[in-house]
Amino acid sequence: MAEFLALGPGILLFCAAGVFGGTLLQRLAGQGFGMLSAPVVAMVAPEFLPASLLLIGAVVGFSSSAVDLSAVNRQELPSGFAGRALGAVVAAFIAANLPDPAFFAALVAGVVYLGIALSLLGVRVRIRPVSLFSAGLTAGIMGTLTAVGAPPMALLYQHEERQRSVAMQNVFFSFGMVVSITALAVAGLIGVKHFVFAGAMLPIVGLALILAVPLSRRVARASIRPWALGLAGLAATVLILRLFVQA
Repeated sequence: MAEFLALGPGILLFCAAGVFGGTLLQRLAGQGFGMLSAPVVAMVAPEFLPASLLLIGAVVGFSSSAVDLSAVNRQELPSGFAGRALGAVVAAFIAANLPDPAFFAALVAGVVYLGIALSLLGVRVRIRPVSLFSAGLTAGIMGTLTAVGAPPMALLYQHEERQRSVAMQNVFFSFGMVVSITALAVAGLIGVKHFVFAGAMLPIVGLALILAVPLSRRVARASIRPWALGLAGLAATVLILRLFVQA
């Protein structure tokens, strides 16, 4: 609790801005929460990663998924879920042995850059049980370690119809948050401070979800993508520069 209170209003507002932008992107595009919010939080409060953002992400994911359930293909879920669960277990073991906040911050930036590169490549991967499991496994490791787990599934569904793409990504995102939280909790890596931080951000999440309703009718996913990648890249770059300055 003392660590949370020590952040101060300025840092909390900065984190809130990242959570707001990430929530808006997640609801509109089915991805973007971790890619934007994680590097923003890592700049000023790396000690709250990844657990706090995973807790917030669970709320964002379930709230977003509930809107598009009719577009979810349930036959594609088991393979992706299995991979995500295995990835979370592997990542929790790694996280338990790499507790340095500065390392997590650098890892966040690297994963964001990887996500941007995968998105720009535009590679078309057929949606099959093997590709779903592989994407889930990779997302589980990335998401549990850094709270940025969307890129692998985004790569799979990027060429699908918008509603289906957003719905499937949000379902996998929601499941991934819960599995990652469980894995970190079992490893003893989630504490009271993470719940306090997440709770403080929930009003911001609610506001973003409300604003996303009218925007979703007007904004096409194609027009969101450049902004999402640009903002995520900028946040990751600032984070890297800040780490070099502190070194």
